[in-house]
Amino acid sequence: MTLDQFKATLSEHAPPDVAPLLRALWHDARGEWKRAHEIAQEIEDASGAWVHAYLHRKEGDAGNAGYWYNRAGQPVATDPLAAEWDRVATALLGNS
Repeated sequence: MTLDQFKATLSEHAPPDVAPLLRALWHDARGEWKRAHEIAQEIEDASGAWVHAYLHRKEGDAGNAGYWYNRAGQPVATDPLAAEWDRVATALLGNS
């Protein structure tokens, strides 16, 4: 699935059949931050930490986000949230 195809599913009533972290990003893009966070915190690898970091950055909790970026092995993002969402989703789509 491409990023554009994934984004096209955002208007559907249910997420596509994708890996959990992509489902987390799907929920986030639909304004369902709490559901996205619930999914992300269940995944205890670097990718889960990256999504977790993005979500806390979006929430406005820079300290918590920094902790999760460190766990993910990723630099703290400073670009627009939409650009980071695209970057994380693209990386996850490439790994699925």
